[in-house]
Amino acid sequence: MTATATRPPDAAPPATGGKRARKRERQGAAWVFLSPWVLGAAVLTLLPMAVSLYLSFTDYDMFDAPRWIGFRNYTQMFTEDPRYWRSVLTTLTYVVIAVPLQLLLALAVAIALKSVKRGKGFYRSAFYAPSLLGASMSIALVWRAIFNDGGSVDNLLSGMGIDIGGWINKPGWAILSVALLTIWQFGAPMVIFLAGLQQIPAELYEAAAVDGASWWRQFRSITIPMLSPVLFFNLVLQMIQAFQVFTPAFAVSAGKGGPADSTLVYTLYLYDRGFTASHMGYASAMAWALLLAIGVVTAVLFRTSRAWVFYANDNNEGAR
Repeated sequence: MTATATRPPDAAPPATGGKRARKRERQGAAWVFLSPWVLGAAVLTLLPMAVSLYLSFTDYDMFDAPRWIGFRNYTQMFTEDPRYWRSVLTTLTYVVIAVPLQLLLALAVAIALKSVKRGKGFYRSAFYAPSLLGASMSIALVWRAIFNDGGSVDNLLSGMGIDIGGWINKPGWAILSVALLTIWQFGAPMVIFLAGLQQIPAELYEAAAVDGASWWRQFRSITIPMLSPVLFFNLVLQMIQAFQVFTPAFAVSAGKGGPADSTLVYTLYLYDRGFTASHMGYASAMAWALLLAIGVVTAVLFRTSRAWVFYANDNNEGAR
């Protein structure tokens, strides 16, 4: 017969209540520290989004009270406004030009910097600087002067016998000048690419070199697959930012989207409808259409990434 330990009748029960009280205290402290962020997100993000969603169904000129009109803004936007579709086409053209070239330049510079032995910190800072400066209006105005009639680009090309004139005054060239300003700001994706390149094991390149693989074969079979998650991250990030481009187009066209609406990107037309024409309800509808479009494009990128993004822990089966 074995003896069993029994708790005396007058013994205190396990301190589960005390544990729950301590847990509530820790949760309360966490919410205290999180409260500035929660308050900021609610007041500065969620509340304005809810207001803009309501305004997208109204006729609102910022002076009179909003008047409910249902889906009128959306139907007008999609079926009655040719400038809206021109802004969509201009934005897509800009995205197709700027994003791939920016990523290619960022990757090329990152590969070059990886092999630099001396002054690596200086070169990183020098190439990253345009990402800090390029989004400012002052740089955009300088860019306008460079590509204007008689500007540096015009004089350089004229000296080479290529008489194009100022790019910002040519409908076929104006959007390219805007895209070049974005391409010039390749510093942020370059730093991310460089961090990804440094994580690729050197043994892979050594084994490939022993097998006689050329530089191009190593780049295609080792660098790109191992760097594909970083490439995917940069692609999504830069794509989202490109759809929201505003400052370069505003500065180059003096806020008009010219010449012939060739620089009328989506956000510039949204600004024109909301703050120039005082059609804030229409501008709110445009903003929500842009949000949905970016969401769809991002979802498509995530879906297609399964075919080309490689993760080392996925047993070569692609992204999950």
